Amino acid sequence: MDTWAKRVFVKNFPMKLVSLLLAVGLWLAVARDPIAEIEIRVPIELNLPESIVIDSGSFTQAQVWLRGPERLIHRLEPGDVRAVVDLGNVQPGERTFDLTARNIRVPSEVHVEQVIPGQFHLTFDNRASRTIDVHPRVTGSFASGMRVAQVVADPPTITVTGPKRRLEALDAATTDPVDVSGTIDRSTFTTQAYVAEPLVQVVKPRPIRVTVIMERAGEEKK
Repeated sequence: MDTWAKRVFVKNFPMKLVSLLLAVGLWLAVARDPIAEIEIRVPIELNLPESIVIDSGSFTQAQVWLRGPERLIHRLEPGDVRAVVDLGNVQPGERTFDLTARNIRVPSEVHVEQVIPGQFHLTFDNRASRTIDVHPRVTGSFASGMRVAQVVADPPTITVTGPKRRLEALDAATTDPVDVSGTIDRSTFTTQAYVAEPLVQVVKPRPIRVTVIMERAGEEKK
């Protein structure tokens, strides 16, 4: 065997043999790893400026079809796949956005085949805050000859935040129903306040104490 052949095939032969076996083993592992597909629903993350809020009902999830090695596809966990849309420069008004494979974050070797919906439409408004009154909601069967003389909420107001346009249309917040059946003097109940507008949130929610004062029908209120 000439010098060139010895240098290529004989020198460091054990190491070359190990490398060859590793390469063959890796090839066999990949060849035996079939390709799989999976459909997954992921929340859509919208990166908005702090001063802007969504002013329209919208979807919250994307339906994503993925393709990749079976060993990876079936090991996907929540958080491995994300749908991210950067809205850092958005202004108040209506906008339509594309939702494509470029918005989907996936592990390496996993490919995005399809995303539904392909577009979404949203309306935006400036974020605002406002303090509104709390109107307790009183229900129940009163004792014969009794009526409600006064209802006091503590605290009497709450602060809410949300789209400016929707805040301007709010009159007041209300409470969960307070059943005063059987009350003949005064009673205090603990409940929660809420606003019917789903895009408006209560800032720092806390219990509301509702005091109901009863009086006999026909008595003059002092």
